[in-house]
Amino acid sequence: MKKSLLLLSLLALSISATAQTKFGVKGGINVSNFTGDLPNSRSKIGFYAGGYATIKIDDKFAFQPELLYSAQGAKLKSVSANIPQYGNVLADLQFNLNYINIPLMFKYYTSEGLSIEAGPQIGLLVSAKADVIDRKININDAFKSADFGLNVGLGYELPNGVNFGARYSFGLTDINENYGKVSNSVFYLGLGYSFK
Repeated sequence: MKKSLLLLSLLALSISATAQTKFGVKGGINVSNFTGDLPNSRSKIGFYAGGYATIKIDDKFAFQPELLYSAQGAKLKSVSANIPQYGNVLADLQFNLNYINIPLMFKYYTSEGLSIEAGPQIGLLVSAKADVIDRKININDAFKSADFGLNVGLGYELPNGVNFGARYSFGLTDINENYGKVSNSVFYLGLGYSFK
C-alpha cells in the first residue's frame, strides 16, 4: 500500500508539470464511528480542515492530493471502567482520535462543476484520548500509528472557486492494538475555496 501511494505521488508530480493546477483550502464537519468488533459503538461529530491541489489532466479528469487534519473517533454507552478515585463504574466512553489524513483523489467531471471522486487515503495518528466521566486518558498505545482507507464522494464547484463536497471514507485496516478488529468509518461534509 505504501509503495502504491508513493507511485501515485510521483505520477501526480509528473502530471502537474504539464497540467493546470489550482490550490485551495477546505473544511467542515465529519461524523465518525468504528466498525468491526465494537458493535455497540455510536457516531461522534468532529471536524476537518486543510488544503488541496487540483491537477486537471483534461476537461473530464483531475487528480487531487490533499492534506487534512481530522478529529475522529466514536462513543460507547455504559462501559465498565476502572477509574482512579471512582473504582469500577459504568460510564459513557468517548474515543477522540486525531489524524493527519492524506487523500489521493481521482476526480471525474460529469458536467460543468459537478464531479465524482474516489481514491486511497493514508492517515497518520497524531493523538488518541479517551474521555470517561471527568477524565481524559491518553490511549496512544492502544491504536496503530497509521490507517489506510478508501474514499468515495461527490463535489460541486462554482465559477468563483467556492466548492461543496461530501465524502465517505472506508477504513481498510485494523487500527486497534488490543481489542479485536476495529476500523475507522467517516462521513465528511464541507466547504472549500479554490484560488485562481
